[in-house]
Order: sequence, then structure tokens, then C-alpha cells
Amino acid sequence: MDERPKETYDLVIEVVATYGLDVIGAIVILIVGFWFAGRARNWTTKALNKVERIDAMLTGFLSNTVKYVVIVVTVLAVLDRFGVETTSFVAILGATGLAIGLALQGTLSNVAAGVMLLFFRPFKVGDFIENGGQTGTVKTVSLFVTHINTPDNVEIIIPNNALWGSAIKNFSYNTTRRVDFVFGIGYDDDIDKAMALIEEIVGADERVHKTPEPVIVVGELGASSVDLIVRVWCAAGDYWALKWDTLKGVKQRFDAEGISIPYPQTDVHLYKTDAAE
Repeated sequence: MDERPKETYDLVIEVVATYGLDVIGAIVILIVGFWFAGRARNWTTKALNKVERIDAMLTGFLSNTVKYVVIVVTVLAVLDRFGVETTSFVAILGATGLAIGLALQGTLSNVAAGVMLLFFRPFKVGDFIENGGQTGTVKTVSLFVTHINTPDNVEIIIPNNALWGSAIKNFSYNTTRRVDFVFGIGYDDDIDKAMALIEEIVGADERVHKTPEPVIVVGELGASSVDLIVRVWCAAGDYWALKWDTLKGVKQRFDAEGISIPYPQTDVHLYKTDAAE
């Protein structure tokens, strides 16, 4: 009788007896771990959805991060079940992560900046912003880059690290804005008359807010003109239309009333002197 089948059978029995419980335990750990990873992601998503400041994209990113952290812990627990030295494994994993982090330093900095933008929300999609000399309407915000459209409909893609690392002007953040004007009139013109005309023009425009009240003052005695400073408040959406209409209206009214808007000029005075003997 061949003894090899019996030896194989005995070997299988020995392996099952030795590692059977470990295999069953590993399978149980994997099932429970992957189940808990999904539940942890759902719990994180529900918790973050209750926070208004956190964007939906950031919610998805953080929820998936929690899920994968649980999966990594589960895999380490399974390896430990079979006697694998997880400390060395974690060290190798950490070193690998450090190497990848150094190699992708610029990309990871964009991700970090994207997380900050999505969490603190200095602007939202549809806002008109200025950053690093670029001005436009925000179209999309991702973890890596932000897309804005300029007023002449040119798309600009800004890395989040550059965006977060410099001052951001959000022209849409407040519901009202102040419009500033400087109107120069001649030194021979009637200042009070010019100020009264401007007050009449801005007072008749329904877009100009009554509170705060419009400000019309003599701002400076310039080299060739008396400069009148005008400051009015309006809704943010009326800013440019009000500015353009007021400039046109004041110019036409000044022309009709004989108020001059002088060109920059320099007066040169010549004095006759006797030639030196």
C-alpha cells in the first residue's frame, strides 16, 4: 500500500490543525473590517454633512480617507494574526509614504491647500475674485486646482497652493459695495455748483443707497484741476453699471452747465530780464 496519500492527508490535517483557526480568524477580521470601513465612511459623511462650512467634495475626500485608514488597520491585523512582524511592515510603509510624499511635494501641497479652501471657503462657485493679479468668476474648485473665468471669457487654472498662498479679494462676499469717483473741474469753475450737480445726479439714481449717505467733498487742489471726490454705496451687482452711467451722466451735465473738466496742463511764465553786461 502506497504511504504517500496517507502522508499527504496527515500533512493537510496538520496544516488545518495548526493554521485553521488563524485562517478563520483572518477571514472574520477581513469581513468585519471591510464592513466597518464602509460604515465608518457613511458615519463620517453624515457627520460632515451637518457642518455647513464643509464642502461636499471635502466631505467625500475625508470620508474615503477614514475608510482606507480602517482597511489598512484591518490588513495589519490579519498579518499579525499569521505572525507577520507588523512593526517592520509599518516602518516600511511609513518610509514608502515619506518617499512618495517628497516626490509629490508640490502635488500634496496643492491637495493641502485645496482642503483648506474647501473647509474655510473664502469664496464659492460664482464669486468674482482677484488673486495674484488674476481676476475672474470662480467656476469650479477641486482638491488640486481652481478654475476661474475672466470677464472676457478666458479660463484660468490656478494651482490651489498658489491661490491659498496669496491674498484673495472676494468682490462678491458682501452684498453692498462702495463706488469711488474723482471729478476734476477748472479753478475758474463754481465748486458749489459742480457739487450740487453731482449730488442731483447720484440722488436721482435709484441704485444709489441712501444709507450710508453719498459723500461729495473737495479732495485735492491738483496741478491743473480741483478734484472732487464722490463716494456712493450700491448693491454689489450694480457696481459697474452705476459707475459707467454716473461717469457719463456727470460729463454730459458738466458740458451742459458750462463746468469744465480741464486737461492736465502746466503754466509757464516768462520774465524779461536785461542781458548781463
